[in-house]
Amino acid sequence: MRRFMPDPARLRGTWVERVLGKVIHDPHLLHLNRRSVSLGVLIGLFWAFTPIPSQMVPAALCAWLFRANLPISMSLVWISNPLTIPPLFVAFYMTGSWMLGMPMIPPDGGINMEWVHHRMGDFWKPVLLGSLTFSVVSAGLGYALVRTWWISTVRANWAARRKARAARRKASTDD
Repeated sequence: MRRFMPDPARLRGTWVERVLGKVIHDPHLLHLNRRSVSLGVLIGLFWAFTPIPSQMVPAALCAWLFRANLPISMSLVWISNPLTIPPLFVAFYMTGSWMLGMPMIPPDGGINMEWVHHRMGDFWKPVLLGSLTFSVVSAGLGYALVRTWWISTVRANWAARRKARAARRKASTDD
């Protein structure tokens, strides 16, 4: 993962530094440790399922505020993109309708902008509730999974080192 991360020294004098200024030199924003990566995943997944335009802006602001990994939080926002937004909105609507106990309103002749505009009052609440549910659940699960994976990987590495050390000790005493 480190090979995909930008080198802070290489960002000096680039357009990234001109746009973000001194913020980009905060070492926490590019660190790859358990805390910053798991928070980056939490922030990115939360904003990915929030139905607002320009989700990268609040993801970047949250990453900066909470000192999370900036590239991870901003890249996960792209889970919702022009190809995935229609099925996501259907899933949000279905989830929100189910949670509110509302009947789902099927489109008469297919979903088009006229139908959306005419029915906006009927489905904005379920879509909003569904997206909030997706945001909170996916962010929490992503955070927990990354932390669990990270801890188990570190423990496995410690065990492997311990085993290798024991094997070297045994080999040196056998000689």
